Amino acid sequence: MALLRHSSRTRRRDATDTRMWTWFMLPGTLWMTGFLIASLVLVAVLAVGTTDDLGNPRFGFDLSGVRALADPAYTEVLVRSLGYALLTCAICLLIAYPVAYTIALHGGRYKHALIAAIVVPFFANYLVRMYGWSVVLSDDGPVLRALRAVGLADGNTKILNTGVGVVAGLVYGFVVFMIIPLYAALERLDVSLIEAGRDLYGGPVRTFFYVTLPATRQGAAAGLVLVFLPAMGDFVSAQLMGGPDQIMIGNLIQDKFFQGQNWPLGSALTMLLMLVLLIGMFGYLRRTRKDEAEARR
Repeated sequence: MALLRHSSRTRRRDATDTRMWTWFMLPGTLWMTGFLIASLVLVAVLAVGTTDDLGNPRFGFDLSGVRALADPAYTEVLVRSLGYALLTCAICLLIAYPVAYTIALHGGRYKHALIAAIVVPFFANYLVRMYGWSVVLSDDGPVLRALRAVGLADGNTKILNTGVGVVAGLVYGFVVFMIIPLYAALERLDVSLIEAGRDLYGGPVRTFFYVTLPATRQGAAAGLVLVFLPAMGDFVSAQLMGGPDQIMIGNLIQDKFFQGQNWPLGSALTMLLMLVLLIGMFGYLRRTRKDEAEARR
């Protein structure tokens, strides 16, 4: 009887907590949802609109902006942006995992200070950081000087105005978004699982691939999403380090809105970018639900 009363009190307390947190979440959720839906509807309406002689948008129904997406030039830019974003995700994962692993499992009492040392520089303005990075990667910058000194580059080697420069900028700009979720996943990792793997003569490499990596794959998946979304729509790296031959879809959208005054085409490109991002997000959510279902079994 006493057990039943305790269980009933626990359920009432959980229900009260759930209602309280729901009310706390409601204003922010309504605010974000309202502005997100309003902006998406506006962009969708502009995508089938027109512009007047002065370049001002006019509402209507004209599919010329949507049909223009079939131009192979835009497809090439979209494919290039997708390739740069995926390559950025892969490089960020390779860089971030050892960093997060070392800090989470071997950082000791300095782990919080080390995470702060990584995160704090990223509070600086993104544009300023990209300008600084472009100087580092310039023809006379320290990177190319070091490569020339060890014979890995010559006087004709360039990083700026190439695809390498764009990906380098994207990795520098968004690698912290990969480190943080990986660090959080490794912090929650039960270290006894690693010790059990080693007790079973798994060895460091086998233990990592059969125990540590599967246990932290949700953190890696979250990091991949957090890097992919902004990298896909970024335009600063391509503008400062890619030159005119390495533009991404973000540069196209910016040009159509602010220079070409072609709002319908800019809106259609935005909707196309949103579609690609939604596909990536849908895949992430589906994978997450599947992992949670497997964990409950």
